[in-house]
Amino acid sequence: MTGSATWHRVAGLDELPEGRVKTVVAGGRALAISHHEGRYGALDNRCPHQGGPLGEGSIENGWLRCPWHGYDYDPLTGTPPPPFNDRPPCFTTEVRSDGVYVELPPVPPAVRTVSEVLVETMCSWGIDAVFGMVGHSNLGFAEAMRRAEDRGDLRFFGIRHEGAASFAAGAYGKLTGRPAACFAIAGPGSTNLLTGLYDAKVDRAPVLAVTGQVPSALAGRGAFQDLDLEAAFADVAAYSQTVHAGSNHAELMTLACKNAIVERAVGHLVLPDEVQVLPAGETPAGGPAGRVAQREVAPPAEVLAAAAERIAAARRPLIIVGAGARFDMAPVIALAERIAAPVATTFKAKGQVSDRHPLGCGVLGRSGTPIASWFMNESDLIVAFGASFSNHTGIAPYKPIVQVDFDPMALGRFHPVDIGVLGGVGVTAEALGAALDPAAESAQRTTEAEVAERWALWRAEKASRVADDRGRGVNSAAIFDSLGRLAPADAVISVDVGNNTYSFGRYFEVQRQSVLMSGYLGSIGFGFPAAMGAWAAVGGERSVLAVTGDGGFGQYAMELTTAVKYGMNITHVLLNNNELGKITKEQLAGQFGVWHTSLVNPSFAAFAELCGAHGTQVTDRSDLDDAIAGALAHPGPALVEVLCDPGLV
Repeated sequence: MTGSATWHRVAGLDELPEGRVKTVVAGGRALAISHHEGRYGALDNRCPHQGGPLGEGSIENGWLRCPWHGYDYDPLTGTPPPPFNDRPPCFTTEVRSDGVYVELPPVPPAVRTVSEVLVETMCSWGIDAVFGMVGHSNLGFAEAMRRAEDRGDLRFFGIRHEGAASFAAGAYGKLTGRPAACFAIAGPGSTNLLTGLYDAKVDRAPVLAVTGQVPSALAGRGAFQDLDLEAAFADVAAYSQTVHAGSNHAELMTLACKNAIVERAVGHLVLPDEVQVLPAGETPAGGPAGRVAQREVAPPAEVLAAAAERIAAARRPLIIVGAGARFDMAPVIALAERIAAPVATTFKAKGQVSDRHPLGCGVLGRSGTPIASWFMNESDLIVAFGASFSNHTGIAPYKPIVQVDFDPMALGRFHPVDIGVLGGVGVTAEALGAALDPAAESAQRTTEAEVAERWALWRAEKASRVADDRGRGVNSAAIFDSLGRLAPADAVISVDVGNNTYSFGRYFEVQRQSVLMSGYLGSIGFGFPAAMGAWAAVGGERSVLAVTGDGGFGQYAMELTTAVKYGMNITHVLLNNNELGKITKEQLAGQFGVWHTSLVNPSFAAFAELCGAHGTQVTDRSDLDDAIAGALAHPGPALVEVLCDPGLV
């Protein structure tokens, strides 16, 4: 071998016994190095049959046998026995005084592949964070992402379970309004994504899902991990397509990203194994230029005028905001101040108006405060922005209602409303404010003093509950009193599902925090993976906290090692009552027997320490402040396990 070939030391003289073979990596190649009859051989590690790892095989009767299907090759030359003629590449070896050397040609220049086009297009659409697991049926796309990460175009977070990847990507979308991606192999890796993707679907969060697939020649024939992924994702994804050899690859990724962003939905691509590495030449990547338009459209003038007239005539209007108003709160709050209307939120929208704002009256509904419910009862008009009116929101259907939403299907979805206003939330709120004369009407409306009075009553009630102690653990009012005083005012807080979350909704008073949850799906296990997604979105700029119960965290507990691996500065407050407490309550309320809701848990604080995080356990209310403050100060993942009373929620 001549030219630019180079020699590489691959083994010591006593490293490989006679009659043995092993895999080594040298010169950018995986090699099968064998020691046979006093000589050394070096073959390409990939069996020409189906790619089996020859270095994991064995030498039998003078032949190197592939461990996958028993194909035989001469261990020194790679020549197969007659009548076969396929053989792996063979490389020259040389024994020197310090070891065994192999002469290897330079690695060929990297070829721009279909995956490169897809990744470049994805990055052009602003996707810079990917959560997933690299595996055998997505390696071509993984290699393209590796190169993009080397260029600084994206970040990849390798998770322990694909469900955590889709939850994290969905939380990223909920927080920012921009999609992140989740990534999996064919078969079970792809199906593991589905729960988190359904959460994104029903909560209108933009997400891109990319899944590997078996080779096209094997698809539909019952091969290993062969599933019809287009069918599997048909309901959850607004757009789902398989990328074929002859596809317009950049255009398919463009449409997946566009659907995710414009429809606030899941875009999905299926990548057959062999298509991922096909040469793409100079095929240009796609991007958003000229492909999207401004969607914050104004409502029709006559509908806007009717809504403004109805608001002007009301004496006790109540503004309710849902998660659909997350990115348009400034004009909504300005409208509330202009007409002196209190503002309540749905639980999904907790944090979108501060509980310190003079007109903020907390959460309405099952996880809400008596302040919001009192103003609901007292109101003579509901003005709802971006709210779903689902059965958990607590919006009284018998009240006169003006509903504003960008989605025409959301208007009057559950029951008729008096005026449905189709338009962007921010644009419509500004237009309503401009159409109203605050001086003429606001004097007869709710005063800030009235809101403050209701808060004073509720805060006194909460203070009395903080002291409750039955000797069975810390009560929830005390936990969220402490967290409310210590959490950074602009933190991102992800919450899970269960009593811990209901208590958070009632007791925790938001300042400028952003709150993330599995809203309509209500999927247990969301909390900690969502915090990872939030950290990827804002880590270093804002603090990230997770609030979960023992049941929820138990589903994705090993993701704590993911947080440790990537240095995610997440403070996790875990309420441990050794049971599925909410289900216990529902069994009792339904006059059923309490059955199989108890849990056997480790010390989660000790578990955190074993994972390389900071862990501390709280058994007494007096230790809460120090434990939470210490966790917040820790420069990395930190877990505060609070042993709590399941009866004091």
